[in-house]
Amino acid sequence: MSPLTLRILAVNVLALLVLLAGLLYLGRYQDRLIQAETEALATEARIFASALGEGAVNRILTAPSPTGDESGERFELAPELARPMIRRLAEATATRTRLFDIDGHMLSDSRVLVGSQGRIEIRELPTPPSGDAVSRAINDLYTRLVDVVPSREGLPVYREQPGQPNPDVERALGGEAAATVWRVDGAAGDPELLLTVAVPVQRYREVLGAVLLSRGGGEIDRAIRSVRFDILRVFGVALLVTIGLSFYLAGTIARPIRRLAQAADRLRTSHGRHAGIPDLTRRGDEIGELSGVLREMTDALWTRMDAIERFAADVAHEIKNPLTSLRSAVETAGRVSDPRHRDRLMAIIADDVQRLDRLISDISNASRLDAELSRAEPEPVDIGLLLTMLAELRQAVAETVDERMAAGAGGGAGGGDEAGPGTPRVVVDVPAGERLVVPGLEGRLTQVFQNLIDNALSFSPPGGTVRLAARRSGRSVRIVVSDQGPGIQEGKEEAIFDRFYTERPAGEKFGTHSGLGLSIAKQIVSAHNGSVFAKNRKVSDGTIEGADFVVTLPLL
Repeated sequence: MSPLTLRILAVNVLALLVLLAGLLYLGRYQDRLIQAETEALATEARIFASALGEGAVNRILTAPSPTGDESGERFELAPELARPMIRRLAEATATRTRLFDIDGHMLSDSRVLVGSQGRIEIRELPTPPSGDAVSRAINDLYTRLVDVVPSREGLPVYREQPGQPNPDVERALGGEAAATVWRVDGAAGDPELLLTVAVPVQRYREVLGAVLLSRGGGEIDRAIRSVRFDILRVFGVALLVTIGLSFYLAGTIARPIRRLAQAADRLRTSHGRHAGIPDLTRRGDEIGELSGVLREMTDALWTRMDAIERFAADVAHEIKNPLTSLRSAVETAGRVSDPRHRDRLMAIIADDVQRLDRLISDISNASRLDAELSRAEPEPVDIGLLLTMLAELRQAVAETVDERMAAGAGGGAGGGDEAGPGTPRVVVDVPAGERLVVPGLEGRLTQVFQNLIDNALSFSPPGGTVRLAARRSGRSVRIVVSDQGPGIQEGKEEAIFDRFYTERPAGEKFGTHSGLGLSIAKQIVSAHNGSVFAKNRKVSDGTIEGADFVVTLPLL
């Protein structure tokens, strides 16, 4: 059983147990039963007292008063009349009835029969245990809990002491009815209730004695026991339902989560791709969503690993070419005695070393790109200002180079930005006053457009134009970098974004580009949730007049 299953079961059962404890307490219910029983017993006591005051008294004449008035009279209880009356009344009510005279002496007790042969005392025997062992065990457990739920420790203990009147009787002899709830020890030592009510016996408002009625709390205990056992039966059914629903809930939560955890662990420890994440998306809940996200994450992980493997293979292949050339040149240089041939081989070695250095630098930048894009926080970048800044920078560099070349400061084309007189111009076409702001990393987006502009400048003819245009397209911005070069070879529109793919203009020195510029640009644009593609720009007769590189980025 999983820990989550245990927690779900514990929470549900605990809530049910708290409710059960509140229901089983039944303190107010017991108080109402005691009040109703006490009122009924008080009514019986008043009836008994009225009957005894009318039919169980003797009339006694007194001596004449000193003033010469007629002789007086008084009344007193007659035990010989009261005993049979009490016995008859108690038989009908099953209540122990005792009669006390004005001095507090007991005159009659319904449980004591007095005859010519002596006295007979009646005592209730304890009910013998019934039922099977399980029922008796349940009853014993319930009996032990009776004094706890609700507690009866606060009730006074009833003890009969000869010669000491009952407190209720003392109050009744004073002319006031009294009632008390007592706690007595049963036959098995279990706490039981005892109700007593004492009422004065009067004749013409003269108190002649007191009648004491007492009744055990068996009816109250049986009523409470019946209610509690009904509650326990309902609790048993509710407990079974709760446990069943808890296991069902745990099964719908814990078991799928465990399956996902085990699948993830198998994926971590396995050496192949046979281990996969279970598809639970049909559940339509958070666990199904978690399953889908884990599956997508796994696919992305495998895709990233495949990309790393391809990148490593491409890097090894690209490094191997200059290394092979370098090794051949070094081996040949050792066997060449002609200084001119040796100088030529040393130039080849220097070129290969520069090519390796440039290649390793580009590979290092490309490998750090993913980590940088994942850590950096995007900021608002104004595409219009960015393109304008890049265009002004390129134009300033081109004008400086042209002036130097015209003044004889340069010695021909120097490559890169130093293209000599007639360097292609960079123009910007951005709608005036339109705010084209995207979320991203300004430095990396600058690198994207620098790579695209460098690529466009390298293919544009001297004196040509590289055009940078930006337009809003729905909730995105569409940037087009256009050149006036020979265009892209048919079928290579997507291949030019592959790593180490190189297709340079005719006459350009081999090895001056690593083939990572456009690949890095595509990687950066994809990390900004955008897209980039290339296409040829044709006129009406089908002639290619240049290439367009289109970048789409979401607006802020």
